[in-house]
Amino acid sequence: VQLQASGGGLVQPGGSLRLSCAGSGFSLGRYAIGWFRQAPGKEREGVLCISSSGYSPYFADSVKGRFTISRDYARNTVYLQMNSLKPEDTAVYSCAARLNYCTGSPDYDYWGQGTQVTVSS
Repeated sequence: VQLQASGGGLVQPGGSLRLSCAGSGFSLGRYAIGWFRQAPGKEREGVLCISSSGYSPYFADSVKGRFTISRDYARNTVYLQMNSLKPEDTAVYSCAARLNYCTGSPDYDYWGQGTQVTVSS
């Protein structure tokens, strides 16, 4: 059972990135998939999640209207689309999986490695 996060990089303010969280060894469709981020010197923060039923609550008010989450069942992948990126979005982004409902706490069963997102001019 593995989660693989990818898609990070360096982007200018106002730009976009799409992060991917690919599952192997299990079907992501049965799980709530959460995205978390951790900036240097700060605590890990829940960003956004999508439940097995498609409910997608935001946990970070600062990303509302800019970030969206979606699933591709055929590819067993969850995406985090990030638009209008700001320097304060700079962090290591990680995805995680848990059965049942979404939560903004890090109480997840499986974690992928992080992918670095840097927003800078």
